[in-house]
Amino acid sequence: MSALRSYMPGRLLLRRRFSPLDVAVLAAVLALLYVIVRVGSSVTAHFSPQGLERISTDPSRLPYDAVRSLLRMFIALFFSVAFTLAYGYAAARSRRAEKLLVPVLDVLQSVPVLGFLTVTVTLFVGLFPGSELGLECASIFAIFTAQAWNMTFSFYASIKSLPRELDELSHSLRLSRWQRFWRIEVPNAAIGQVWNGMMSFGGSWFFLVASEAITIPGAGAAPHYLPGVGSYAGAAVRNGKLGDVGLAILTMVVMIVGVNVLFWRPLVAWCERYRFETTESADVQRSWFLSLLLRSSWPHELGRLRTRLAECLGRFMRFLGYDDTAPAGSQARRRAGDIVLATIVGAAVIYGAYAGLQYVATAHDAGLRQIPKCALLGLATFARVIVLLLVATIVWVPIGVWVGMNPRISRIAQPLVQILASFPANFVFPLATYVFLKIGLSINIGGTLLMALGAQWYILFNVIAGASAIPSDLREAMAILGVRGWQRWKRLIIPGILTSYVTGGITAAGGAWNASIVAEYVYWHHTTLIAYGLGSYIVQASSAGNTARLICGIAVMAVYVVGANRLVWRRLYRLAESRYSL
Repeated sequence: MSALRSYMPGRLLLRRRFSPLDVAVLAAVLALLYVIVRVGSSVTAHFSPQGLERISTDPSRLPYDAVRSLLRMFIALFFSVAFTLAYGYAAARSRRAEKLLVPVLDVLQSVPVLGFLTVTVTLFVGLFPGSELGLECASIFAIFTAQAWNMTFSFYASIKSLPRELDELSHSLRLSRWQRFWRIEVPNAAIGQVWNGMMSFGGSWFFLVASEAITIPGAGAAPHYLPGVGSYAGAAVRNGKLGDVGLAILTMVVMIVGVNVLFWRPLVAWCERYRFETTESADVQRSWFLSLLLRSSWPHELGRLRTRLAECLGRFMRFLGYDDTAPAGSQARRRAGDIVLATIVGAAVIYGAYAGLQYVATAHDAGLRQIPKCALLGLATFARVIVLLLVATIVWVPIGVWVGMNPRISRIAQPLVQILASFPANFVFPLATYVFLKIGLSINIGGTLLMALGAQWYILFNVIAGASAIPSDLREAMAILGVRGWQRWKRLIIPGILTSYVTGGITAAGGAWNASIVAEYVYWHHTTLIAYGLGSYIVQASSAGNTARLICGIAVMAVYVVGANRLVWRRLYRLAESRYSL
């Protein structure tokens, strides 16, 4: 009956087209577009490279600053999704390209956001001279680098692990590569993409302060502050006003809760239709906002419009002589495409490495002799990362299993964990710094606590997801057999959550390395605390405008992160996939 309704929408839609709910949805969309246009019109304002824009801490500016920050986040999310679909598909569908693209992606995710911001800001400012638009592009690109890599790895893994039934179905139906991509591969990855997008979006909040303070090389060490919640919080910290810091934190909480309720929660509930399972789940994700939208006719009309556009695009491609009805192209075409892609990416990587080393080797007061010092600093930061992961594992794995295996508790705890994971912990760093000064705690110890505030939630979140995914029939079998205590953990829980734990561990480790940049160099008013570590070295090099030392620090950090991923995390992931996947 539902299928018949999907093919006979006309009379029902005509009956509902001008309902009060449809008018309300249209008015809300128009109001949102108006706000975006009004806020977006100010990004082309003129700025002086030698001037320092002072950010007002007037509370009346917070709504405007919040909209500016949200607009940057969602623009970066759009480009992250586009990059994910293109890069992840190329890496998963070409064996030759995979050997190059996956290691390159591994290196890219190890580079801190501050490194991307420092390297690319000159390019964007040069593209839009004298306009604030160049600074906006640099800020959006920095946020993009905090979102894209995790989502790309998730999409790549989903294509590589496509269920055999779906693969055989696409071949039996003789779907084209375009049809296979949008009807099989993207829906199969939808749930993972939404959850990883949610975590990546939440993680990018963490770097909001850094992405809204742009330092232009050659224009002095003073940064240019873009209007936003991050720059507002930074100005409040510099002025030593705890009340304004509290207002910024309250604004962030409202923004995070609003985005989760109005955007991520509806997406999570909508993607439940793409769950691949033989039995219906007893714990279905729901969203009141999605239910409200589905009562209007606009989603149905947009769906029909999308279908018509796809048909027109297919006819246009066939008119141009492009026919991809075969599931794959010829061997010669694939080989030629792989060679071209590998040549372009390989040349870019080699040239970038050569230019960076040449610059470091010839720069004044830097040179390659800085690398041993950076390696020792990296060991200190690496020790903090290890301690963080061990403590987070001991504390949060049992709690995550308890929450994930109790659906009633999970419904309450999961939204709370999402908010905690999304909240930028560096917003409370000034308060923590104030406490450290009062109790006399060394920043070398307190820096680990600050890093944990931003990284530990990834382990908890993924363990909850892994525990909730353990099939109920296995739990019931263990209960019937009387398996309890350590044997239950050994036989059921650890094998069931290992893949999710490894994913959370990789994300938490990467987040901890990035968090070290803001956790090892903290300040409150006129007091600055500097920990011994690689993160503080990178911040000081960036503040001083010493690009050579900045490159040295980023390169050493990339070596540590990639080495740990290759030697530890990738091996654990292969073990979890080969022995403990359900």
